[in-house]
Amino acid sequence: MNPNLIIPVGTQIVSRIEVRNKQQEVICPKNGVGVIIYAPTDNSHIYKIRLTNDLEINLNRHEFSIRKQYQKQGIHPADDPLAEFALDDYIIYRCIVGSKAFGLDNQDSDTDLRGIYLPPADLHWSLYGIPQQLENHENQECYWELQKFIIMALKANPNILECLYTPLIEKTTPIAEKLLAKKEIFLSQLVYQTYNGYVISQFKKMEQDLRNQGKIKPKHAMHLIRLLLSGITILQSGFVQVKVSKHREELLAIRNGNMPWSEINKWRLDLHKKFDNSLSNTSLPERPDYEQANNLLIEARKSMVSK
Repeated sequence: MNPNLIIPVGTQIVSRIEVRNKQQEVICPKNGVGVIIYAPTDNSHIYKIRLTNDLEINLNRHEFSIRKQYQKQGIHPADDPLAEFALDDYIIYRCIVGSKAFGLDNQDSDTDLRGIYLPPADLHWSLYGIPQQLENHENQECYWELQKFIIMALKANPNILECLYTPLIEKTTPIAEKLLAKKEIFLSQLVYQTYNGYVISQFKKMEQDLRNQGKIKPKHAMHLIRLLLSGITILQSGFVQVKVSKHREELLAIRNGNMPWSEINKWRLDLHKKFDNSLSNTSLPERPDYEQANNLLIEARKSMVSK
């Protein structure tokens, strides 16, 4: 399948996802049928779908399959959107992140796969563009197009930086190896803003949950504390420590509900102070190396011209 192909108006589709209205009522079940009534100019924008109940919904291209292909193949495409987009051949990097990479997994933990794809130039330069991101929720997979991945890395997105530094790598190509060899160019003092900002906003939400519902999500609290620990290490050492070692037992105590909220919050506040001190003494630059990142992207794009 050509990932640039725009599916025309009038095509019947099968939804890959369940869609709910503002009242959280299901208006389109997963595998529900509809017809396209508006098609975008490229696959990075939404399609408008009319359902059999006459309701209209918006879906991204990776959120539905063409009904004829769905039935012809006799499979459930929702299980493998990457295959439908024929992007397997263009994956340049695949790794494992999440609990297994952190060393915080248990027998129920999923294997979270992340990666990068780099489409050939003729697809990228076509009228229709390329999808920037593909997800397979059932298999816990997510792949970003290289440019989007690099931009998010330059913004110090924690999930992306962890992809670059995870010890669990499943696939690399020569292009990805060049990216990994220069991964330190993405580290900068922006880590302080990005990590701190996210943790502060999420703790405010948890405080609201505690007031309104009397409880928090301990696993989420654990990962927020882990994020602060990781951010401090980055500023102090210029390295993203993915696998937790020193504070593993305390983090598991949070996840298992064995650490009271007052203690969690005190630890968080102490870590914010340590983060502040680390910022004052870090040797990381204020900004990442945009020029080297741009050179990497251009080199990768050139390598796909004859593909």
